[in-house]
Amino acid sequence: MNHVFRTAIVAAAIAVSGSAIVAAQTNPTVGGAAMYPTKNIVENAVNSKDHTTLVAAVKAAGLVETLSGPGPFTVFAPTNAAFKKLPAGTVDTLLKPENKAQLAGVLTYHVVPGTITAADIAAKAKANGGTASYTTVQGEPLMFTKVGSGWGIMDGKGHKGRVTIANVMQSNGVIHVIDTVMLP
Repeated sequence: MNHVFRTAIVAAAIAVSGSAIVAAQTNPTVGGAAMYPTKNIVENAVNSKDHTTLVAAVKAAGLVETLSGPGPFTVFAPTNAAFKKLPAGTVDTLLKPENKAQLAGVLTYHVVPGTITAADIAAKAKANGGTASYTTVQGEPLMFTKVGSGWGIMDGKGHKGRVTIANVMQSNGVIHVIDTVMLP
């Protein structure tokens, strides 16, 4: 009986460990930090070393409270490297207090109301001849097309990028990491 009990405990421990591994794989690590589906967009983003510029911009634009709210929101989150691709001085100019409205416009161009997963993008693209389009909070569309095994993103001016990490679930929506800053 003692052997059966120990075997049951070992099996339970393996099952729990396996569940923890599956849970960890469900939400990827971003910028070296675990992303928790129980935390909101801002609570998770502040821990990503790859999104310090985005977090600074969200603070400067006064969007912390909004993106911490109930949402749901889908955020296409450019990395620090994406911001570095912009012309020299662009980020510094946008972060100035007198450019708060312009900065808010750029940031809200990366946000779509609702929770839109990669599967949702795929289904919409399939139904629409290979392209999925979503209207941002800013009011203009972002378009998505299949690129290899992932998704390409294009703004209204033809700037193209890629979704590098999809489906980072949040308590108030989802984040998709992108490699380019989209400009309205």
